[in-house]
Amino acid sequence: MTRDSNRRPGLLTLAGATLMLTFTCACARETAVPLPDPARDESGARGEQTAVFAGGCFWGVEAVFRHVKGVHSAVSGYAGGTTVAPSYEEVSSGSTGHAETVSVKYDPAVVSYGQLLKVFMSVAHNPTELNRQGPDHGTQYRSVIFYTTAEQQLVAQAYIAQLNSGHVYPAPIVTQLVPLSRFYPAEGYHQDYLAHHPDNPYVAYNDLPKLDELKRLYPDRYRP
Repeated sequence: MTRDSNRRPGLLTLAGATLMLTFTCACARETAVPLPDPARDESGARGEQTAVFAGGCFWGVEAVFRHVKGVHSAVSGYAGGTTVAPSYEEVSSGSTGHAETVSVKYDPAVVSYGQLLKVFMSVAHNPTELNRQGPDHGTQYRSVIFYTTAEQQLVAQAYIAQLNSGHVYPAPIVTQLVPLSRFYPAEGYHQDYLAHHPDNPYVAYNDLPKLDELKRLYPDRYRP
């Protein structure tokens, strides 16, 4: 199963007629894993803060964080590469070094950085998959925490170690932890993609279930 940002996957137009294709996927959709609270969390943060995550296709990651209480905004974009102001096509080629990324603005008085990490590691993606998520393969779909402060780095390091030592997952966490150097917002048609295209077969199969898992596992964090 693949994505196409300019037309909905699963739809093929021939001679003016639109035909629905039937998808088969070798990988079954995964169920979110409930996680413990971070033993270490940020302290003393005041005012709007920024958390930046990469975990596969940014459509689903962005949608998850848009539904977390305390999140002011979630923007899809690109980070971690060398090309200045890359396009979606360039990033998709895997040649720029960027990952599909989401920048999250949040109120630490409502939701802490540690709780955002918990949602990211549990609901938004599978942190044990290397350079892939679900049907998407390549370094542009790698799992990364781009920390913006020294405290975020320490909190993320501690949480990854906590989850690994607790054997929460059957495989080690492969999430990279690197400083954020530059975040480039993605093209406008990628923003809030799930809300605009809930009938997209890729979204319906891979992303909408993440919102169901967020509501099921963390109802107190969920915002309709």
